[in-house]
Amino acid sequence: MNLLVLIIIFTAIGGILSVMAAAVFLLLPERHRNTVLPHGISFAIGALLAVAFWGLIPEAFAAVEPAQFQALSGTVLAGILGFFVLEKLLIWRHCHFGECEAHGDEHDGHGHSHAHATAKSAGSLIILGDSMHNFVDGVLIAAAFLTDVKLGIVTSLAVAAHEIPQEVGDFAILLQSGYSRSKALFYNILASLGTVLGGVLAYFSLEDLHNSLPYFLALAASSFIYIAVADLIPSLHKKTDMKTSLQQIALIAAGVLLICTMHGIAHDIEI
Repeated sequence: MNLLVLIIIFTAIGGILSVMAAAVFLLLPERHRNTVLPHGISFAIGALLAVAFWGLIPEAFAAVEPAQFQALSGTVLAGILGFFVLEKLLIWRHCHFGECEAHGDEHDGHGHSHAHATAKSAGSLIILGDSMHNFVDGVLIAAAFLTDVKLGIVTSLAVAAHEIPQEVGDFAILLQSGYSRSKALFYNILASLGTVLGGVLAYFSLEDLHNSLPYFLALAASSFIYIAVADLIPSLHKKTDMKTSLQQIALIAAGVLLICTMHGIAHDIEI
């Protein structure tokens, strides 16, 4: 079979399969989803931070010379600051040119709240960050196929495996942000197509993309760090009782542990 066709098929599997597997979360009745959702947010924090610090950033630094470390660190910093500015613009848009104030759920003159605008912007950022991450996954899958077909196949399956827990967290974030189940599924599938796009572009221009890949990884990491720290962690402080706090800590740790475990499995398979 043509190598390009194989890359398209298996990048689709690596991206879309993980979304469909995670979409089981959407099948839960609404009352059960509302119960599970806060736990999903805690899990998502751990998963996002683990993907950024355990996967994306180390891979980015491993792909460059020491002389580029400062530029790569600057890319992470610029990404975090850039996503702050982007979120400000998104909040202003949802608040009709910045008329709502940042005071809890206080509403502006148009019936919009800052909390609602912030939630919507978090959903937009998770879609953007996931799209970039999926694009990089597609490039990596294509690079594996261009090295060896068997390596490409196992790499695509490994990508699908370690993406599933992250996609569950993404669904939780989108639902909290006010997206319907159908829209959450649609946007996650749309973002997953970035894997196919990355694979196809890499097939035709892998040598050109190779030099830019670490910076794509750094930007994807910065988006996940920003979402976890700026948008999700503050929402956990709304409940301060000991039982809830311990649950949050345990679920964050579970998110970190699962991503690290899946990353280790994927690394072993790729070897």
